[in-house]
Amino acid sequence: MEIAYIPSPSRGVIHLGPIPLRGYAFCIIIGVFVAVWLGNKRWIARGGRAGTVADIAVWAVPFGLLGGRLYHVITDYELYFSEGRDWVDAFKVWEGGLGIWGAIALGAVGAWIGCRRRGIPLPAYADAIAPGIALAQAIGRWGNWFNQELYGRETDLPWALHITSSTDGRVPGYYHPTFLYESLWCVGVAFLVIWADRRFKLGHGRAFALYVASYCVGRFWIEYLRVDDAHHILGLRLNNWTALLVFLLAVVYMVVSAKKRPGREEVVEPGADGDGEDGEDGGKADSQSDADADSDTGADTDSDSDAVKAEAKDETKDEAESAKKT
Repeated sequence: MEIAYIPSPSRGVIHLGPIPLRGYAFCIIIGVFVAVWLGNKRWIARGGRAGTVADIAVWAVPFGLLGGRLYHVITDYELYFSEGRDWVDAFKVWEGGLGIWGAIALGAVGAWIGCRRRGIPLPAYADAIAPGIALAQAIGRWGNWFNQELYGRETDLPWALHITSSTDGRVPGYYHPTFLYESLWCVGVAFLVIWADRRFKLGHGRAFALYVASYCVGRFWIEYLRVDDAHHILGLRLNNWTALLVFLLAVVYMVVSAKKRPGREEVVEPGADGDGEDGEDGGKADSQSDADADSDTGADTDSDSDAVKAEAKDETKDEAESAKKT
């Protein structure tokens, strides 16, 4: 009996002439654009300037991609440096393999550099971009679908993922679509952060910490379903331990931050709130200068008029004296 299932794409790349168009790369790019778009809207709502999020993303995104790839290569080094493997494959990002932990960690370094150059507090920027990052992850996970990777255990559920590829040790069959589980979970995390931020006025990095903690909860149980090769410690996959540790750190940060810095930042970008006021003050100053100039012109005109009158009076007096002498 044929069961219902989610089909896998027959291939993850199409060629436009000599140019390969890879589904994995498109998912990453679309995710970045969505994160910047939503982050920009939230940044403006918090009192920042339009375009600031994109300017800082120029630093954060490359650092994040580098960090994500480094984490994957380091934790799965045997895929690239063991016998029979080609280490050059470590640079083939388009074939998949970006660890979210490394992407967030090194991406934060890039964001810190961008924020520092503009005099912006990193926690405020992180709060604005947090739900956008979750949505970017949700979109990016579909890149794993194109590559037929990161699926879970075998299942006969009607939403099972049908794996058809047999390369790199894959066994064709029906499996839990863990990419879909994580994608949907990340969408839920994004809406949770947006709701909580509006409800509780989260600030000083607490919205970002909520995103991190919420993601870790989902990643823990989803990771438990996966069957791809991974390092295990005390019976748990490495990423399970990472999710647990990062979750605890995020919760501790939220608690400590709420006690030390309650509320939300009043100013997130220096000078952003004063742009309109500066313009009004400048207009008033220009108007005052024009008025002063008009007054000076009027005074000069009056002085010239008085001089002409005095000169005419002197001429009349001279003519009268000449007439008397005659």
